Amino acid sequence: MNIIIATIKSWNIKNTEEFIENNPEYNIKLITDKDNLSLKNIEDFNPDYIFFPHWSWIIPEEIYSNYNCIVFHMTDLPFGRGGSPLQNLIVRGIKNTKISALKVDGGLDTGDIYLKEDLNLNGSAEEIFIRLSNIIFEKMIPFILNEKPEPQKQKGEVVKFKRRKPAESEIEKKFSIAKVYDYIRMLDAEGYPKAFIEYGDLKLEFNRAKLTANGIVADVKITEINKDDNNE
Repeated sequence: MNIIIATIKSWNIKNTEEFIENNPEYNIKLITDKDNLSLKNIEDFNPDYIFFPHWSWIIPEEIYSNYNCIVFHMTDLPFGRGGSPLQNLIVRGIKNTKISALKVDGGLDTGDIYLKEDLNLNGSAEEIFIRLSNIIFEKMIPFILNEKPEPQKQKGEVVKFKRRKPAESEIEKKFSIAKVYDYIRMLDAEGYPKAFIEYGDLKLEFNRAKLTANGIVADVKITEINKDDNNE
């Protein structure tokens, strides 16, 4: 069986490499660059499945209409269709969610569902993403390859999420300690804009937060604000 895994995050790349080593019965190709996800490359490899544990680019119709393309979304679809699922879940106070494995169909998280698995949202964003990745590679991909389930239509009320902008990472004065902690942890992963406050001409960005009995302990990076950027 030929399998392509297309992903960009370090934890998914690590899990892909381990999956390749532990499953020699499969012919697996790892793609980490969007330019390599071309129809010609796909046709030459002729995969039975293409898995996208985390992919930041649009999947071309000529690929998903001709091959079994499966993405993984961190909500109990159709609840939470759209961008920034982790951050949108945490700001809503949600503690547990589902990972939905769905067929790519051209819509925004509208495809049929292969299966769902539980996911706890404790910890930093990076810790959650690593937990998510482990479930995908240890449970969900093996289940799809072994059981070959038929995807089912999504059921339930559709709730759409909007992709959050970097400016929405600002910690506001009215926030409680719990909300400040959630803001810091939900953005604490590679590639995400850190939670921040502005103090005069300085920008303070926070990560590695720990909630204690007396408040929050966190690392902070302090830089001067580029006024030209603010005026754009």
